[in-house]
Amino acid sequence: MKIVVLTSDNRERFKDYRHPTPYFGPAPDALLQGFAMLPDEVEVHVVSCLQKPAPSPEKIATNMYFHGLHVPKIGWLRTGYQGCIRAARRKIHEINPEIVHGQGTERDCAVSAIFSGYPNVLTIHGNMRAIAKFYRAAPGSFHWITAWLEALALKRTLGVFCNSAYTEELVAPCAKRVWRVPNALRQPFFEPSAVTTTAPRPVLLSVGEIPRKRQMEVLAVARNLHRRHFRFEVQFAGIVDEQTSYGREFLREIIAAKTAGYARYLGSMGTHDLIKAMNEASALIHCPNVEAFGLVAAEGLARNLKFFGFAVGGLKDIGSGVEGAELFPDNHWTELESGIARWLQSGCPRPKTASSTMRSRYAPEIIARRHLEIYREVLDGRSR
Repeated sequence: MKIVVLTSDNRERFKDYRHPTPYFGPAPDALLQGFAMLPDEVEVHVVSCLQKPAPSPEKIATNMYFHGLHVPKIGWLRTGYQGCIRAARRKIHEINPEIVHGQGTERDCAVSAIFSGYPNVLTIHGNMRAIAKFYRAAPGSFHWITAWLEALALKRTLGVFCNSAYTEELVAPCAKRVWRVPNALRQPFFEPSAVTTTAPRPVLLSVGEIPRKRQMEVLAVARNLHRRHFRFEVQFAGIVDEQTSYGREFLREIIAAKTAGYARYLGSMGTHDLIKAMNEASALIHCPNVEAFGLVAAEGLARNLKFFGFAVGGLKDIGSGVEGAELFPDNHWTELESGIARWLQSGCPRPKTASSTMRSRYAPEIIARRHLEIYREVLDGRSR
């Protein structure tokens, strides 16, 4: 089967146009890893738009081609991604696939898929309409426009892959068909490691963009536990948005926390460094406002970390029936603090079976095969 995957090249997001190869978000990257494990079953063409030309290899796996399309800035959000839509449509017609898969509604991928002229499906990574509602997005703002484009795409595509029950609940009223298919985890998170926890005190990781995962509130929980004389350290990893007052306040507060010895900021981390940090930690704490799936929670459990979080969005699916996953009602910070305190008092045990559970649910090849089943289902339905 020949398919086109429309996804964002992170060289565009980070304006990293000199990087010699494309690189993608964790969920699309994991799916592509799964497709690469099926060379006899699928030929994949990855199509991404960039505002500046960038060097790119013709192939990124044995059965996988990459097409980086230069689209000037005028062809992006300010024109409803018209430039991206037209460039992608031309390239897709050259490739002539059986089906087109738009990865995410955050930028151009979904609208390019629905206007490709080919059978198409979408994956929802972040529910932009819910995010726009949460932030009370003003008309004409990025979140407002993106939410409008998401609604358009959901109505026009043949079906939508929903990564959690939460996403399915939001999408089902708008889409022709939905399938609940979780995001895959990248293969390195399943690779064994001889590293064991060597930190002099328990380490809890908090991973995610700041302020999107309520890191200040997590820091307040850590401060309370420190005042109760518990020995531990919370390590924060992720990009800080210093344009927000929240981000600036976090950076000020983390200095005091580091001086006191109960928290510190690690900065942004790549996959290798994140896995290393997980191997040396004992637990992961993740408390987002809105969460379609919660990939980092599954990644932490795949490394057999204890998990603390709130029962929001896809975290409920991930934590269900998994050893070491402890979820609390949203915004119940006192209960979260008490749960961490109990764990610290009990000697900070790590789960032993969480990794195998994550593998059985989210291994790249398993998720990729499920995608192929759905593609065939869509194409068979159209032929009938």
